[in-house]
Amino acid sequence: MDDEPFLALVGPTASGKTEAAITVAETLGAEIVSVDSMLVYRGMDVGTAKPSAADRARVPHHLVDVVSPSEPFSVARYQRLALGAVGVIRERGRRVLLSGGSGLYFRAVVDELEFPGTDPSRRSALEAEAAELGGRALHERLAELDPAAAEKIEPENVRRTVRALEVAAVTGRPFSSFAAAWERFEPTRVRAAGVQIPREVLGRRIEARVHGMLERGLLEEVAALVERGSGGWLTATQAIGYAEFARHLTGELTLEQAVAGTVRRTKELARRQMVWFRRDPRIHWLEAGEEGAGALVDELVGYLT
Repeated sequence: MDDEPFLALVGPTASGKTEAAITVAETLGAEIVSVDSMLVYRGMDVGTAKPSAADRARVPHHLVDVVSPSEPFSVARYQRLALGAVGVIRERGRRVLLSGGSGLYFRAVVDELEFPGTDPSRRSALEAEAAELGGRALHERLAELDPAAAEKIEPENVRRTVRALEVAAVTGRPFSSFAAAWERFEPTRVRAAGVQIPREVLGRRIEARVHGMLERGLLEEVAALVERGSGGWLTATQAIGYAEFARHLTGELTLEQAVAGTVRRTKELARRQMVWFRRDPRIHWLEAGEEGAGALVDELVGYLT
């Protein structure tokens, strides 16, 4: 089964793919590997719409509840764990269904992208240089070292310029040599279905989802995380929903402001997710309506079978 393509169900947040994936996986005899950058965190259940214990009893889920919120976690670590889970699932003779909304995590598994290491001290030095000399000066240096990378990075984007220079210093290879693989989409690696929903419909689903999370205890969940010392991490990382409601609990935002901010940022996330996934020609798109992906289960099973 090692050569069997991955099966995948992807799409924007609030599209209903989590629930649909469970039924699809049951039908196909598959186990689910989450490609979601937030489901890895323990204690963040309501605000991430994490599959319930009952859902996970129906179908095994992997890469869920892996680390504590404030524990360092990178896409490279996710990749190692996810590919390890894939090997175990296939050894059991089961199929793998990737499900989630993180395009980077999706490609980390499907295409086994190479993620160069980091060097915090070198990055700090580069950031200090950028602060002293200006981002354009570093971008000019990058243009001399790696013209292909500089061409794709705006001179004002200091963060990406610093990362490109850091990678070159750490690996001895130009940053563009890693990025080239991102433009290749090997068709035999995955059979992927994507759920798309008209923007106005998805917007209504997002608003209903945020209000539903409050009813299911999101404020209490955030308060528990803050009490355990994760409040600074939640706000520093701008975890959608968690950051807003953590600020509400400290009096920085009213409840209405926290709700509005969460809805707005969730809609922005959904838009970015679709932009990312749209670049992948391997994804077969199915349109859903008000009921979300749940209404597409038969079509999804038919396509992924």
